Amino acid sequence: MQITFKLLNTEEAEIILPYLDLMNSQKVPMDVLKERFSEMLAQNYEAFAIYDGDQMIGCFGLWHMTRHYCGKSLEPDHVYIEESYRSKGIGAQLFQWIETYGKEKGVTTIELNTYIENFPSHKFYYNQGFIARGYHFLKKI
Repeated sequence: MQITFKLLNTEEAEIILPYLDLMNSQKVPMDVLKERFSEMLAQNYEAFAIYDGDQMIGCFGLWHMTRHYCGKSLEPDHVYIEESYRSKGIGAQLFQWIETYGKEKGVTTIELNTYIENFPSHKFYYNQGFIARGYHFLKKI
């Protein structure tokens, strides 16, 4: 395996939409998903594809922000690796890459959200050195 992480420009970023749709537990229609994704790309967001050689096997996004309590930070979002590639160390490699990438950009903190019922991700993030500091609340209006 030759795993690489590629920053996607705005024109090519839509190639990860099928993965976003797979993670789409709220069943957001594809046209709405595309519209929202386009808005994200115009904000402090970067889209990435994960490749094994020349085959795309996953995706992730990074939100860039400055927060009063932790300074410059990155927030990985919608991390997805195809099932046949899971438990092969790619996630650990990815988060090491994100940490290095963040340091190069002057980031001091990486934050993320994960669903409460996604227990495998909790174990993974603990193993990567993350600590749980709170709950993410949501209210649709």
